[in-house]
Amino acid sequence: MTAVDPNCRIGRVTFKPGFQPGARAADLTTTPLQPYDAGAGSGSRQSGWVATASGVNTTVVAHAATLRNRARDQVRKNPWAAQMVASFVANAIGTGIKPKSKHPDEAVRERLHAAWLDWTDESDPEGVGDFYEQQVLAVRAIFESGEVFIRKHRRRLGDGPDVPFQIQVLEADHVPLAENRMATFGNQIMAGIEFDERGRRVAYHMYREHPGEFLAQRPRSGELVRVPASEVLHLFVRQRPGQVRGAPRLASVLARLHSLDRFEDAELMRKMVAALFTGFITPGADEAGVPLAKADDAPKSDGYKVASLEPGLMQVLPAGSDIKFSQPTEVGGSYGPFMSWNLRAAAAGAGVTYEQATGDLTSVNFSSIRAGLIEFRRGVEQFQHNTPVFQLNRPIWREWLEQAALAGVIDASDYMANKRDYRSVEWIPQGWPWVDPEKDQKANVRAVRAGFTSRTAIIAAQGGDAEVVDREIADDKERAERLGLVLDSDPARVDQAGDTQARPEGSGLPDEDGQVAALPPEDEAPDPDDPEEKERREAEGG
Repeated sequence: MTAVDPNCRIGRVTFKPGFQPGARAADLTTTPLQPYDAGAGSGSRQSGWVATASGVNTTVVAHAATLRNRARDQVRKNPWAAQMVASFVANAIGTGIKPKSKHPDEAVRERLHAAWLDWTDESDPEGVGDFYEQQVLAVRAIFESGEVFIRKHRRRLGDGPDVPFQIQVLEADHVPLAENRMATFGNQIMAGIEFDERGRRVAYHMYREHPGEFLAQRPRSGELVRVPASEVLHLFVRQRPGQVRGAPRLASVLARLHSLDRFEDAELMRKMVAALFTGFITPGADEAGVPLAKADDAPKSDGYKVASLEPGLMQVLPAGSDIKFSQPTEVGGSYGPFMSWNLRAAAAGAGVTYEQATGDLTSVNFSSIRAGLIEFRRGVEQFQHNTPVFQLNRPIWREWLEQAALAGVIDASDYMANKRDYRSVEWIPQGWPWVDPEKDQKANVRAVRAGFTSRTAIIAAQGGDAEVVDREIADDKERAERLGLVLDSDPARVDQAGDTQARPEGSGLPDEDGQVAALPPEDEAPDPDDPEEKERREAEGG
């Protein structure tokens, strides 16, 4: 027999009738507690809560097509959804995430940058945009459809850009979600993607044409083509381990955005009806009791013909007629807060701030907008690294290097011997604009002077290249010196107060007349106690 443990805290203890202190455990009834009572309970509050235990691919594959179609529909028709995707893409890509080679040889770096810049103008087979426009297109597709596919195209020498390589951006519809079966050699096809026994992607089964285009009616357009995985890049955000296809970023707020759009449309219609000042005419009767309404005023069915009202119309009615004006219910002060809070929830689900989604800055101050942007930018930086940089830019850079070596644009033997140096690259996104330029610049200056960071890091954070900036500064300074210009940007000529600094003799820098004075011999240096020297120094402001 086991005695009751007085220190037991597990479960809810129910005493049986006639219980006495010191009784056996069998005389007690223990009901397990539910520490997640609100979330895991099964009472009336959770009776309608149906949660599936399906795997991520079962869930995504079953609903991805509907979600992406509805997300595209909202972006087309809903201004809030359109602004959310536009704001996210503008912040994630902007003018492009650009490479900065880390090759130890400066000459090689410059050659790589020049060759890459030439190629970016010809990377699109359609010739509509450059590589950075394709980055925008890819990220926009990820936001709307949840994923995008990039098809690599290797060209013949002389048939296209100097580096015979181009890429094509394809929508998610090209790879059918319904293609699920066992393939040859024990491979498995899941949602159009073929995996080998080790779980590696070996091929993509793709339609020749987009199945929703009119071109899909052409012969063989609906045929599935097996494309090796080495020729395709799949860009999407993995939200759960093992996920193979992506879901739209708007998935969690699609219903809310759709309902808000319908609500606002109904509210606009209500306001329009109220503005018409609509009235309803009740015909009277003459002295004999005959209705004043004429026979031709009556419609075929029961009732009277509906008259139209125009702004400012003053209609004379027959004697005895009565008119009553409609008085639509006024939503009043609830409309603004209702829309605001729902749009905040929609913006949060889309991963942007409320201010970015709506353009409404009425209730923000410097501290609040800065805090919101810092959190938003941290999420964008995470997305940049994991998706466009790692899944797109990194493999494209390596493929481009291979093709550049084969085409003779770079030294093939040097590339093969030093692949690591050539592949070493830093991807620099467009810099974030300052919230308070003066404070941010002062903070950067202090951080550099204190040794907490470097000029290179500061310039890179603003989307620039330190080597390019240094060359531009040197060129600007040389040109200013040659033309005899005194600019505030030259700290050697102008101090922080904007005053021109004295030019020491022999400094190698020109004076106001553009003349460079030679340094006098040490034994001929002027005597500082000489009266004439004192007078000269006082005249020069010394």
